[in-house]
Amino acid sequence: MMADFSGLRTKMVDGQVRTTDVTSLPLLDALLSVPREEFVPAARKSLAYIDEDLEIAPGRYLMEPSPFARIVQLADIQPGDFVLDVGAGTGYSAAVLSKLAGSVVALEQDPTLAAKAQSVLSALGYDTVAVVEGPLSAGYPAQAPYDVILLEGAVESIPPALFDQLKDGGRLLAVEGHGNSADVRVYVKQGSSVSARRAFNAAVKPLPGFNSLPTFEF
Repeated sequence: MMADFSGLRTKMVDGQVRTTDVTSLPLLDALLSVPREEFVPAARKSLAYIDEDLEIAPGRYLMEPSPFARIVQLADIQPGDFVLDVGAGTGYSAAVLSKLAGSVVALEQDPTLAAKAQSVLSALGYDTVAVVEGPLSAGYPAQAPYDVILLEGAVESIPPALFDQLKDGGRLLAVEGHGNSADVRVYVKQGSSVSARRAFNAAVKPLPGFNSLPTFEF
């Protein structure tokens, strides 16, 4: 029996997203229109709308809907904005962002995930998203600067290279820290300086490649 994904999508928005003070109508409309089930492995489609991080590859996750929506709302994305989506995975986040922004660069370092993102986004007609491959912590300077940069997972620290890729007045949003002690932070670039504010607690799965100190193995 086929799951009623449209109904599950509505339940996700009403039960997980609206209840956490997400009120942006363009964002709610985007979440209602993007078929999240198309961006998860076939065997996990029935779990696409659960309220937890969903594994899409070993060690890689689709962020839980509520914190994802709250972070996107904080980014205050405008219709003309140019957005860098860091750790785009299979492309779900980029699809949602493309409904709000002018265009999106979806950066992914795992070639298999990048290929899946390219395939699904193309098939569904998200033609304002460009999928690119490269190390997540380096950002994507070839297309910089960006109005908004979002990190799709928790990190220990943010490399200066990412702040360098923001436009004047640009925003970077990231979950910093581990587990339940992690915070969502909003960074705003003004001239050559960057200011930060803490927004809320969010326990989400980590993104690879953002360790604050290199580790050596013998």
